[in-house]
Amino acid sequence: MPVILMTDALVFCLVAMLLCLVFMSLGNPYLRTKWHKACGHPMRMAAMVILIAYAAIGFLDSLHYRAHQSIKVNSVLDWLLLPTSEQTETTYSAPFATESFTEKMVKDEQGHITWVNTKLSHVAPNTAMMSVFLGITDAIVAWLVTSFILWAFLVRRYSIKLDDRLPWRTGWFTLGLVLLLIFVSKRLMLNYHIFGTDKVGVDVFYASIKSIRTGLIIGTLTTLITLPFAILFGCMAGYFRGWIDDVIQYTYTILSSVPGVLLIAASVLIADAVMQKHSSLFGLMAQRVDMRLLILCCILGLTSWTSLCRILRGETLKLREQEFVLAARALGASGMQIIIKHIVPNLFHIILISVVLDFSGLVLAEAVLTYVGVGVDPSMFSWGTMINSARMELGRDPIVWWSLAGAFMLMFTLVLTANIFADGVRDAFDSKAV
Repeated sequence: MPVILMTDALVFCLVAMLLCLVFMSLGNPYLRTKWHKACGHPMRMAAMVILIAYAAIGFLDSLHYRAHQSIKVNSVLDWLLLPTSEQTETTYSAPFATESFTEKMVKDEQGHITWVNTKLSHVAPNTAMMSVFLGITDAIVAWLVTSFILWAFLVRRYSIKLDDRLPWRTGWFTLGLVLLLIFVSKRLMLNYHIFGTDKVGVDVFYASIKSIRTGLIIGTLTTLITLPFAILFGCMAGYFRGWIDDVIQYTYTILSSVPGVLLIAASVLIADAVMQKHSSLFGLMAQRVDMRLLILCCILGLTSWTSLCRILRGETLKLREQEFVLAARALGASGMQIIIKHIVPNLFHIILISVVLDFSGLVLAEAVLTYVGVGVDPSMFSWGTMINSARMELGRDPIVWWSLAGAFMLMFTLVLTANIFADGVRDAFDSKAV
């Protein structure tokens, strides 16, 4: 039975918007030139491919379903990662280990008590080479099929020349490397715990992969919530000025003066109290957890629009004195018509740059908020939850380091590639960039 959570519906809308942007860019020579420039460097092309891979994983994890008469909600990603998604060990185990990390007390036939490392239940040793070979084979087949589909779509459908204006070789190489990592990891997960297991025996690599959706939702949905407030209030304050400008400035000045973490923490605690009081509205546990994630996105969006609003207000103050705005005003256009038809299109590059740059900051914000206890629900997979649990693990002797390393590696890769791609977008769409 398919299950559509609130964030799932928003993710589907976001995917539809991105597809419309892609087709619009392919059919518009001006936008196509801009995106060519944004992806013109090999590092930016590689970053874009990696971001697409992250987005694909997050989309697969947003396709939820549940078995008939079952209260557990799974996703297509869980199904693809079977049996790892349903198998757990007893406690900690190191990466690629065959025995548990902690010793267990065992009594022999003579009654002597000894401490031993027990064998892991879901590990098949001496199969690493075969798993790697099968993963490489799967990756080659997937790379050839994907390359053919992309060639047919770009070259045959839109007559795009695979010339040296874009680093196609870097993109194809990065695609092959990403597919290689995915399929080799998928094969190894069948017989090993790649990043070990955590305190309750959950595979750390599986938890890190599942956390991708949470990071992407925090970064994208929060930005979409921020944009309407920033665009509307920024353009109105800059164009109308007067008392409207004063009210808007006082509003975002007050919001900026309150410490962000305190404001978010208070809002999250209030939302939790309301949800507990109306717990009967949530038929499934996954719906309550998903609603808290959506509320967190809304709170972050409502408290982080002030910086972009300031920038748009300043740009609008300059645009309102341009000749095309004065001509539109002389022809009888209303203030809102001028804002929609003339001001906002000329602010598009600033909005796009801000969206891409703020994404990585919001991903990191989720980790920080969850670390202090006001982030996502503790039962939800997230990098912040993993980092929070790693606090106590780093104090053990010997140290359990792989939970922190797994979350750090995937979060670092996402934030790094987002920043690299953001630099390309800024250079392409900012007319003042050198």
